[in-house]
Amino acid sequence: MMRGSFWLTRCFGACQSLCGSPSLRPQSVPHRLRPSLIPGTSFSSSTDTLVSRFCQKFTDLKDYALPNASWSPEMMRLYKEFLEKTKDGEWVKLPSFKSNSDHIRGLKLPDGFITTSDKEDYRIFTRCIEKEGQGYEYVIFFHPSKKESICLFQPGPYLEGAPGYAHGGSLTALVDETFSKTAYLSGHGLFTLNLNIKFKNPIPVGSVALLKVEVEKIEDQKIFLSCIALSPDEQMLFAKASGVFLQLELEEQE
Repeated sequence: MMRGSFWLTRCFGACQSLCGSPSLRPQSVPHRLRPSLIPGTSFSSSTDTLVSRFCQKFTDLKDYALPNASWSPEMMRLYKEFLEKTKDGEWVKLPSFKSNSDHIRGLKLPDGFITTSDKEDYRIFTRCIEKEGQGYEYVIFFHPSKKESICLFQPGPYLEGAPGYAHGGSLTALVDETFSKTAYLSGHGLFTLNLNIKFKNPIPVGSVALLKVEVEKIEDQKIFLSCIALSPDEQMLFAKASGVFLQLELEEQE
C-alpha cells in the first residue's frame, strides 16, 4: 500500500507525477513546467453552463460510468439511489468518456502547455483498463449548487496492492480524478497543484467505497477541496485527502 503525501501536477485527469523527496515544493519545479496564474482573468462561466458543456446530451461516445455485469449488488443499489436523486435536478450523473478531450474543449492553457489529447489511443488513466470489472469501476454524481461530488468506486483485481486489497495508488488516482471533475465544474479548475492523502484502512477488492468530495473555498485562482473515502454504511474510514487545483480561464462556448 502507498503511504504518505503526494504533490502531483497533471492536465485534468492524466496524472503526470512530479516524483521526488517529500520536501519537494512547487517553486522547485523548473519554470517551463510550472503553470503560472493568469492575472486579471474573468471567470464568468456559471456552474450550470460548465455542467452543460461537460455532459453532452447527444453523443455516440461510450459512457464508462454506466452499469455493467461486473457491478456488485451494493454498487447497483447505491447507483440507483443516487440516480433517483438526479430526477429533481439537484444532483447530476457525470458521464465518463475515454478521454477528457471528449468532455472539455476551448481551455486556455498557460504558455508552454500544448494539448495533444486528440489521438484516438489516449485515455483517462482511470479508464485505461478496458475489461469490465478488472480495474476501475466508478461513477461520479455532482451537486452543482453545493459544489460537491459523490464517487462510487468498486476496485477490481487488477488494482490489487496488499493481497485482496486495492492498492493505495489506485485510490489516490481516483481521488485526484474526482477532485479534478469537481474543480472543473465548480470553477474550471485544471491542474492539480497539491494532493495529500492519509490512509486509514485498506479497501477490499470487489467491495464498494464512497468518495465524498467538497469544495472548501476558491481564492487567488486556486480551488481547495477535501475528500473522505468511506464504506457504504459509513462505519469504515478508508482515507482522508485534500487537494488544491489551479483555476484557469475558459474560452467562450462556440
